[in-house]
Order: sequence, then structure tokens, then C-alpha cells
Amino acid sequence: MGTWKSRGLRGSRLEELINRTNEIYLEKHLAVVQKIPTPITPINMNPDHTQITLAYFNQKSTVDYIGVVQGIPVCFDAKECAQKSFPLANVHPHQIRFMSDFESQGGISFIILAFTGLNETYYVPFRDILTFWNRMQDGGKKSFNYEEIDHSYQIRSHKEMLVHYLEPLQRDLDERAVLKDG
Repeated sequence: MGTWKSRGLRGSRLEELINRTNEIYLEKHLAVVQKIPTPITPINMNPDHTQITLAYFNQKSTVDYIGVVQGIPVCFDAKECAQKSFPLANVHPHQIRFMSDFESQGGISFIILAFTGLNETYYVPFRDILTFWNRMQDGGKKSFNYEEIDHSYQIRSHKEMLVHYLEPLQRDLDERAVLKDG
């Protein structure tokens, strides 16, 4: 059981942008993707009881978002990184297991990673996350850096879709089809 403090709100800006993008996707009938709330038990609240200041996680969460895009099941986590190196400690073993299981059932798993210092956001396919994870498990680096990710998966904004991840998702689907056929 983990403890939550204000540091748990890291990524909330990125999540706000993703949530707004998901609302637009829903309005345009492109996707139905929802934020999965993490169940918590409040311990302390501020004096006017409008904000939780200390809580415990009831259980391990899976990923931040789950849904369907044009008939394709998707799940992903939103992460932010101020530096050019992303610590794999920010991805938990139960999340890797969930994303792996999700993919084994025909779904698509990925991470949306915002390099806040560079003002750039990327779609990182699960196969890449798994490569970095396995490298760490084998005694290698406990992080991956900006230079190691595929920059062709950069997420751009498009009109009101500020984190328009459907374009890199399509690229991922295209690459999976080539790998499957080849």
C-alpha cells in the first residue's frame, strides 16, 4: 500500500491536456478513452475539507487510461520528465505486467511521455518500453534517455487536440502490420 502526497500530482498538467484531447476524440467519434481513477483512502484533509493532503492507495493501479480507438483496445500511462533521462522507476512492475497482458489479448499499450524541459511529447510504444525494462532487469541502465526514443513518434497538437496521440498510434499500427507480415 503506497502513500500519496502532493508529489502524486506530477503529470497532472499532461493529464489535463490528454483529458481534453479525449473529450474531443469522443465528440468527433474517433475514440472512447477514459482516465482510470486510482482508488485512495483519505487520511488527512485541509481545514475546509476541500483537498486531500494525505492518503493511501487502496490497491495498485494499472495504467492511467484505457479505451477503444476505432475498434482497437488501447491502454496507456501518462508520464512527465523534466530531464532528458526517464527513470524506469516511474514505471512499476505491475504496470509492465498489465500492459504485456493487454497486448497479448490484442490491445495496444504505450506511454505518452512529455519531456517538459524540451516542451516535447512522445508516444513510446510498449515494445520500446519493454526493451528498456528488460535491459534494466538484465543489469543495464535504470533509465532511458531522449536520444534512445524514436523521434518519429513525436506527438503534435492539432487544433483543439493538444496531445493528438492518434497519429503516432496509427504509425505504431502500421509498423506492427509490417512486422506481422514480414
